[in-house]
Amino acid sequence: MARRNLRAVALGARRSLRAVALGAALALSVAMSGCAATASPSVAIGEDTVVVDVRTPAEYAEGHLDGAINIDLQSPEFDTTISELDPEDEYVVYCQSGNRSAQAVAAMEAAGLEVQDAGGISEAAEATGLPVIR
Repeated sequence: MARRNLRAVALGARRSLRAVALGAALALSVAMSGCAATASPSVAIGEDTVVVDVRTPAEYAEGHLDGAINIDLQSPEFDTTISELDPEDEYVVYCQSGNRSAQAVAAMEAAGLEVQDAGGISEAAEATGLPVIR
């Protein structure tokens, strides 16, 4: 009888450990997915949303999101150009990989604009539903 109770306790302990491990794995997965991605899983494009490609004009010409305007982050006129943008509009910014978009978002937010970082062009296309025009 004691052996049977011991087995039941051991089985219960294993199940509890599995549940804890599964919960920890799920929590880690959620936490890591938040760290790995800069883009929102879904970016709503409204009437007042301006999609901004901050890559170079040559990169933009090779393919960009449908309707996106090009404001080259590396241009000496970048700060002047964003200072002329309408503060009433909402902006979604993307680049090639997500690095320049993060820099552009910081500058645009400092200029008082409402901005979402859509990351790289592939992530931005997926998040916005906009096709890449070549």
